[in-house]
Formats: sequence, C-alpha cells, structure tokens
Amino acid sequence: MEILITGLSYLYTHILPFIILLSILVFVHELGHYLVAVWCGVRVEVFSIGFGKKILSFKRGFTTYCVSLIPLGGYVKMFGEQGSEMVITEDDRKVSFSHKNPWQRIAIVLAGPMMNFLFAVLVFAVISQVGEQTRAPVIASVTAGSAAEKSGLRAGDKILEANSQPVRSYDDFQKVLNRSKGADVQVKMQEASGAEKVLSLPVVSVANPNIFSLESQLGQVEGIEPFAQNGTIAVVSESPAYNLGLRTGDEIISVNGEKVRLWTDFEKKFLTASQDLIVDVERPSVELDENDMPKSKSKMSFTVPLAQIQKQKTTQAFGFDQPSLYLGMIMKGSPAAQAELMLYDKIVSINEKPIVKWTDLQELVKSFDGKEALNILVIRDGTKILKKITPKVTEQTNAFGGIEKSYKVGISPLLNYAEPETVTVSAETPIHALIHGTKRTVDVSIMTAMSFVKLFQGQVSPKNLGGMVSIGKVAKDSFEVGPQAFFMTMGILSVSLFILNLLPIPVLDGGHLVFYTIELIKGSPLSLKKMEIAQQVGFILLLGLMVLAQFNDIVKFLFKS
Repeated sequence: MEILITGLSYLYTHILPFIILLSILVFVHELGHYLVAVWCGVRVEVFSIGFGKKILSFKRGFTTYCVSLIPLGGYVKMFGEQGSEMVITEDDRKVSFSHKNPWQRIAIVLAGPMMNFLFAVLVFAVISQVGEQTRAPVIASVTAGSAAEKSGLRAGDKILEANSQPVRSYDDFQKVLNRSKGADVQVKMQEASGAEKVLSLPVVSVANPNIFSLESQLGQVEGIEPFAQNGTIAVVSESPAYNLGLRTGDEIISVNGEKVRLWTDFEKKFLTASQDLIVDVERPSVELDENDMPKSKSKMSFTVPLAQIQKQKTTQAFGFDQPSLYLGMIMKGSPAAQAELMLYDKIVSINEKPIVKWTDLQELVKSFDGKEALNILVIRDGTKILKKITPKVTEQTNAFGGIEKSYKVGISPLLNYAEPETVTVSAETPIHALIHGTKRTVDVSIMTAMSFVKLFQGQVSPKNLGGMVSIGKVAKDSFEVGPQAFFMTMGILSVSLFILNLLPIPVLDGGHLVFYTIELIKGSPLSLKKMEIAQQVGFILLLGLMVLAQFNDIVKFLFKS
C-alpha cells in the first residue's frame, strides 16, 4: 500500500505536470495547423496528440482525432502530403495539401508556430488581468557613501512616482530609469515612517548583464542594491557583542519575540530600544554537507542590556561589522582553499589596497595581471594573517546563461540576502492586459531568438541546452510553486516552441516555409531529390541537438549540477 501511495504521489508531482504542460502546448500548435488547413479546404486525415499506439480515438467526417501513447509531441496528417495516399481524381486535387498554392501552404505551416505565439499572449494577458506577483517598488538596500545615499535615499523607502508617473512595481521604476540615462529623475518617496519626500536621483548608464536583450544599456542610480541583507551578522573579536556570546555567522531571527527578516529591522530595534533586547539567533554547525553547507543549525538566545545599548549607541560600536567582508564559503580545490583561507576570515586588503566593500575585492582579483601572487591580508579571531594567493582563470555561466571567463580565487562573502518584498499588480482593463501580454510575448520571443544566436556565436554554453528531463523538472518545480508560476512557464515554453519551429531546419515548420518561399520566388517547387537531401541534413542536425540536450539532462541528473 505504501509503495502504491508513493508511486501515485510521484505521478502527481513529477509526471502529471509534465504531461499537462506538454499536451496543452502540442494541442495548441497542432490546432493551428488543423484550423487553417480546414479553412484552406485541405482534408485532414489525423489529428493526434502524442505518438505511437492510439489510446483514445474517434472519427468525425474524414478526420480521426486521437490521443496516442507517447506524449512527447503530436501531428496533423493532411491528405496529399508526401507519403499520403496518391492524388488521382480532380476531387482529390481539391482537398490535397500539395496541390494548394504556395501562399496557402505557407499559411497552414505558419499557423502552428503562430498559435503558440498567440497562446503565449493569452496566457500572459490572463496572468496580468488576474494579478501578477512582482517585486515591490521598495528600496531594498543603499550602499553607504553612494550617490543614492547622498541624494537622500534610504533602505525601506517606497517609490510612489517617478517623473510624475505612478509606480506600482519596481519594474515600472526601472523603465523610467532606462528612459532617463544621463539625466536626473524626480522621485516621490514614502519613508518607512509614512512621511513623504521628493528626491532628485542621478541616473547613469550601465551595461545590461542580460546578453539576450536588445537593450545594451540600462539606467541605474549608483548605490541602489537589488537585495537586502538578512539577519546574518559579523562580529568583531573582543567587542561587546562578542563578549555577550554572539558570533560571526549567527543569523538573528527575532528580537523580543518579533520576527526579524532584514538586518535593517534589527538595526531599528537596536537604535530605538527602550528595554533589554532578547535576541534569538540560529547558529550554523561547523560540520558541512557535500554541498559545503552547514549540516544543521542550533537556536540560541542572548539578552542585550539596555544600559549597554545606550552606552554603545550604534550597532558598529557594539561590535557588528559588514558581513560582506567576511568569507562565507571556500570552494574546494580553489586557490583560496590551497592557501588555507578559512570560513569567517575577514578580508582587510589586497596588495595593501584596503577593501571597503566586496566589489573592491572582485575588481582587484579580476584585474590580476597573471604574474605575481596577490598579497591578501585577513583577520582571523582578531589576528592579522597575510596570505599569498595566485588567482586562476575560471569559466562560469552567469544568471542569463552567458559564458564568463575571469580570474577567481574561489571565495564567496558571508552576506546572505532576504527575499525582496513583492506586490500583486493587476491590469487596469482587459485591453491593458492584452497589451501587456503582447509586449511580454515579444520580449520573451526576442530573448529566446537571441539565445539561439548567442549559442551559435559561442557566447552561451551548449550545456544550457535541455531536453525532456529539463522540461519535466521545470514543469514539476513551477507546479509546486503555484498556478501563476505554472502558467508563466507554459507561456514561456509556448514562445520557445514558436521560435524553435521557425528555425530554417527542413524537418521543422521553418524548413518547409523556406521551401515554399523558394517556390514562390522561382515559380516552381524544388525538386524532390533536393528536398530529400535537405530534410536528411536537417534531421541529422536536429537529432544532434536532441542528443546533446538529452546528454546534458543525463549529466545534470547524475551529477546534480
């Protein structure tokens, strides 16, 4: 019984989302071919969801509608296609696909991908109308001494308007910044206390890290950080906080019974304290698992006397330091590991240049000339230690799938981030929802097309190609998150099918479109022999891509990479 329950549970969480997702996308695609074929007077013999042995089927008129055993695609079989029954009579010619004019055949072939495009528009429009959860227009964090801080911006400020335009999400604010590069943007803000203020923020132009976007530059206010620090702390040795028992790596989870989500939450409670603070923390174990993560966490509680808070006055004076300057991870086999750097070491300087923030360290390491080792000064348990480390060139895939090569020493900061605040934004009217759905579909289409371009240019690793296992995992993960995530995935994959099927590979819709376009130009169809050769080459190319995608899936499954 237990095995049965486990099997059904696995079917529900892993297999069912994949089948639902793929079946809907295939149905939509084949429905496009079917509807336009019927409209053009072509006799459709079979409309199938899936391949192989038929599970369910029924016949209406000349068409057999069926669901087949293997749910990895589908097809519409039309009378007069290559391999169909021979066209003999004049009545046969009237309903034969191959005897339709090139424009009709182009319309029939193009209808499948276009239905995927229109379906994505509909999905994104419905999500927009129902309400889409997105990042709230709240400033997560502001770098000390930055242009943003000097302009009066503070963590927790909520953006109400930008250049007199209402701002409902951070995406709205980003769009204004993108239009204001090199100028100042007037922003109406609401502080955490509820008070409103108007600020003038200087906008600079920065490189867009998304290599799939057509927009190479983005607008940015220097000092606005995308994420806020959570309650993970760094403690200076022999400070009041250290003597109280707090240690670097502890995460503050509550103060006087009230949950703490951000470091700024704790800082406010510390600075406005009118009584002793009972600070609850989680301390990670020293033992690490196979992913170099703590095996467990233990809960501890400390009482910070009000008299000590009033004496120290600030969190810095009390002994709290910037976690971003402390090491949160040492990569196995890296130059840092070979130099015996340790967890929670504080980076003080590199080649006698002081490190004020983590980006200082990153820039110094990236600019390594490949010659003499770097002199890295760290503090460990209050003692200064000098290490000589030679960075190594490392190739890695960034968040957008691009390949980056740069010098690395194999360390990550202790800094942990909290999830950004979110807000649900709904379209004002169905028309606005449709416009939003169309814009998003176009944006995703451009990014998908650019991913193929970057792949062939070598700027994106072939390791990013995924097959059915990857699609199944995405379906499962989004299904577990919730309906919005699942339908968002469905919309994105529908766009992927739209672009993929338009690739000029003979066995795909795009290949057939090339054949029919050539026929229009030259006034006669290509010879059967030339089309067969092209289809064989296309089949080999497509098969190669499929084998590579499945190989990547197997590697990811076996090595959990």
